[in-house]
Amino acid sequence: MLKFLQDHWGDGIEILILATCIYQIYRAFRATRGAQILIGLGTILVVLTFVSTIFKFEVISWLLKGVATVLAFALIVIFQPELRNGLARLGSNRLFSFSSKRRLAFLERFADAVINLSKKRIGALFAIQRGVSLKEHLDSGVVLDAQFSPELAMTVFHPKAPLHDGGMIIADDRVAGAACVFPVTEKEMQDRSTGLRHRAAIGLTERTDAIAVVVSEETGAISICENGILHRNLTEKQFREKIAEIFVSGKPTHETDPTSQLDRKGSVTSSGDSDLVSH
Repeated sequence: MLKFLQDHWGDGIEILILATCIYQIYRAFRATRGAQILIGLGTILVVLTFVSTIFKFEVISWLLKGVATVLAFALIVIFQPELRNGLARLGSNRLFSFSSKRRLAFLERFADAVINLSKKRIGALFAIQRGVSLKEHLDSGVVLDAQFSPELAMTVFHPKAPLHDGGMIIADDRVAGAACVFPVTEKEMQDRSTGLRHRAAIGLTERTDAIAVVVSEETGAISICENGILHRNLTEKQFREKIAEIFVSGKPTHETDPTSQLDRKGSVTSSGDSDLVSH
């Protein structure tokens, strides 16, 4: 056993490195649109290869060998957006780049702005940039480059404001732009009451590592979307805790001290279980 370990310890390290790389690639690509398609194609190829080997189907074996080379290049072209975004997720940093003190100050201002919009039932869509750049979506709107404040958010999303129709992109603690167009998810939504803002939030977070926050103009309900998963009808306390959980520590809220700095008395409860949005 000792001699075996001495002769093959390098192989064990190599296997560990490869397993780690494969797992990280899986984590990066599992949330992309093409992940299920790639899994399906891979399953078909494995099954056909297995069947042709067992039953010695020469024609199928010949076709598989010819298709494999072409398919490798075709997949790179077909799934170029998914590959690009997946690699961006792989190398992205989940936390803000600015200091913890500035981060906490921004989160308080941001939470106050969302709560005020919710109370006044003013529809809003925010996208908070993290590791993956949102410049592609910023180019579809109006560049602002302004310090974020509740008053600015209220002004931008006022129903009669020129920039209210679209999303606001926040990079670090500044407003990068407003009236930005986000990609709408292609997933079939079981809840038909899911509005366009919510679908845009899901679509954006499916393609990037950004965090999207939606305020319904019909009910004032607050929603947070991360990795294509929408958390709807959050109370004021739940919203502050969720934001702190994502950006302050990445741990469950009850385990972090900074979360308490974002807690305020009182809460905003959504009116009804369904969030009817007619954006």
